[in-house]
Amino acid sequence: MRITMKCLFTTIPLFIFSGTWCTTVQAHHILGRPAYSISENSATPPSMQVETQIGDYFITCMVFPAFLKPDQPGRIKLYATRIDDGKPFQGDVSFKVRDDIFFNQKEELLGVQVAIDNVYRQDFEFRETGKYIIRAEFESGGEPYLIDFPLQIGDPAPFGPIGVTVGVLLFILISVNLFQRKRLLTTKIRDAHKDRSP
Repeated sequence: MRITMKCLFTTIPLFIFSGTWCTTVQAHHILGRPAYSISENSATPPSMQVETQIGDYFITCMVFPAFLKPDQPGRIKLYATRIDDGKPFQGDVSFKVRDDIFFNQKEELLGVQVAIDNVYRQDFEFRETGKYIIRAEFESGGEPYLIDFPLQIGDPAPFGPIGVTVGVLLFILISVNLFQRKRLLTTKIRDAHKDRSP
């Protein structure tokens, strides 16, 4: 009976301690900030970031939020600074969009923006899933500056043009192989019937 009481006095505190020590934590955000509906102010990376040098300017362009879906508002942020002295561009920047397909020159104007705190912001919303090309353009010193970058809205297609081409080639090779086997088998059967004939 003493062993049972001794085991009881050691297991009960261990059980209580382990029950208080292993509590679950319920949370819906990271770093004290909620991760819903805060667009570019979140700690989430942009869906697209382009950094390039064109002429006299260093351009940085970002698209928010991280995973764009149809009928969801998004925003483009563009920074343009001179390479030689680091001064920001102060003119107007126009944003245009077109479908990302061959030989498509039809562009739609999203808007013309002025800099607010040296940042050009353009809001957009696409109704359909697909691939698009966003163009930001401005003029400085009589020279045009054009920045094109791709934008994916919604989930990408599971098979791209290369996947479709490989699939078609594989289908053709398998079909030719099966056709040749059938022809070879038919020839063997015909030869076997000729050999049996008296």
